[in-house]
Amino acid sequence: MSLPPPEYLEYLHELMATARIDVPEIVLPEEHHVILRRMRFRYLDWGRNDRPVILFLHGGGLTAHTWDVPCLVLRQEYHCVALDLRGHGDSEWSPEMDYRIEAHRDDVEALVEHLGLDQFVLVGMSLGGLASIGFASRRAARLAALVLVDVGPETRMEGARRIQDFIAAPAEFRSIDEVVERAMSFNPNRDPRFLRKSLLHNLRALPNGTLTWKHDRRHRGKIDVEEWRRRRLALWDEIPNITCPTLVVRGARSDVFLDEDAEKLASTLPRGQWVRVEGAGHTVQGDNPRGLLEVMRPFLAATSAV
Repeated sequence: MSLPPPEYLEYLHELMATARIDVPEIVLPEEHHVILRRMRFRYLDWGRNDRPVILFLHGGGLTAHTWDVPCLVLRQEYHCVALDLRGHGDSEWSPEMDYRIEAHRDDVEALVEHLGLDQFVLVGMSLGGLASIGFASRRAARLAALVLVDVGPETRMEGARRIQDFIAAPAEFRSIDEVVERAMSFNPNRDPRFLRKSLLHNLRALPNGTLTWKHDRRHRGKIDVEEWRRRRLALWDEIPNITCPTLVVRGARSDVFLDEDAEKLASTLPRGQWVRVEGAGHTVQGDNPRGLLEVMRPFLAATSAV
């Protein structure tokens, strides 16, 4: 499922107006599919080929559309590209159910090579941020800057468990209203008017007429939690290798990534700094896109990305 182009365009106009963000032009992205490492991936391309590139990576259970507002705004100065991670959105599910951090990292490396990117900005939120850390620790020289949104090698278990419970809960819905109700109970700060439309990008219809999430759920309940935690903690050893300017963003309401976590990560990064976005939880770009842009734009302007 997805929003038809006319409804998608109307939705973007409404989003920008509500966020009180003015842009010269509201357009739809081009959709591209590419084979990387024997899997098919979908990415959204917001154009402006003559501009510096920003590559956006979403969090677990989300899609590239979570970056619609930031991409619409930043496309005035940058060429914005947003990827559907493996097993998410309209990208292919892993036949082996391989969703390790390293697998996502290697997918990013393959896309970067395919697009011929160099001296670009990488923005990653949550799961996408872990893939970004993995990429940046090995390819820092390719990056003009890195932005990590509400993520680091360590997370707070209570907040992380709440997200996992939401993602792993039974997911066969009789109507879009039922999906909205479930999503609002998880994050009551979201506007249900826009949530209804944005969720269409992340749902698919089953043969029996019900709805379910697009992301691959086959591995839920089969993940070795301790192994996943060990792999995350191992990222601390890679942080000193990230030599590009790095902005760590924390949602002020996040129960996953706290001030002290952001401060620790920023102080460990060779060229790190951290900021807090008020009025936002873990999904900063959805809860307060204006606030995210207000901290990102000065940072990007101060780097060699312009």
